[in-house]
Amino acid sequence: MLKTALKPQWIAGLVLALVVSAVFVLLGKWQMDNSASAPPPLTQTETPVELTEHFAPEKPMYGTEADQVVTMTGSFVPDTDVFIHPRLHGGQDGTEGYWVVSAFQVDGAPNSEVIPVVRGWTDSTAETDPAPQGDLHITGRLLPAEGPAPEGVQHTADGTVLANLASSELINLWDLRSYAGYVAAFDVVATGGSGSPGSGQEVGAKAEGGELEPVIVGPQPQETTYNWMNIFYAIEWVVFAGFAIFLWWRFLRDDYLRSQDEDELDRQWAEEWKAAELERRRTEALEAKRKAIEEYEQYYGASTAPTSAQQTQQTQQTQENQ
Repeated sequence: MLKTALKPQWIAGLVLALVVSAVFVLLGKWQMDNSASAPPPLTQTETPVELTEHFAPEKPMYGTEADQVVTMTGSFVPDTDVFIHPRLHGGQDGTEGYWVVSAFQVDGAPNSEVIPVVRGWTDSTAETDPAPQGDLHITGRLLPAEGPAPEGVQHTADGTVLANLASSELINLWDLRSYAGYVAAFDVVATGGSGSPGSGQEVGAKAEGGELEPVIVGPQPQETTYNWMNIFYAIEWVVFAGFAIFLWWRFLRDDYLRSQDEDELDRQWAEEWKAAELERRRTEALEAKRKAIEEYEQYYGASTAPTSAQQTQQTQQTQENQ
């Protein structure tokens, strides 16, 4: 088979098969690289960006958009305070209490959408601060909204209590267009202008004398997700690469076996031709001898020349005498 493989056409075929396999392997590597969705680096998520440039309202939030520290300007919508219970404060072993959430009108939102803002934490619905009014600048972490809880909405004397911070429930309560997510506020600063009273001061949960305690949400654990469809595609490309080499080998093998069959047929034909040719020549020799004897008898006559039968009998007697 090596002799067949060293033919120019099969060397060229091998080069082509290797090139095709290399292309398939590169496509498989590309699919494998695209199968992993790494979360944004902390240096990116911890650098504040404008909410309106980072996330659009009324659309699902992807993993690359969540957990980002954002900034926004606007004002709180009056009478939109709700409580989210239960929420721990101070870690896993902390005190169970309530998040205080209010609707924040975002400047620059396409259709004047609001976004729920966690203003702080309290251990009792009776101990809370009203949402600060006026133009504000908020810095906080953008997080995906939660799903509605079976408990639904509870109306108490101190306000409305929800089990989860679900945008769908808040939209029904506020009757306002909203972002599909919420912001846990770190800083709430008044921005009424350089000459306005209190401009540039902290007016949120970090302000002195308030009832609320700040809610600081750290970056979420970094996890890499995998798209199994891309992984399957990568495996398919590797299989295709191996199949290209297999096809070259299969065609080479077929050519080798075909040449072996042709050589065997040539050998058989040569043997048959030799046997037929030998028989033909033998027949021609006997026929020539017969004609020669007939011509001899006709020329010298039957009396002077022995016939074929007589020659045979004389030959036998000579052999017996010897």
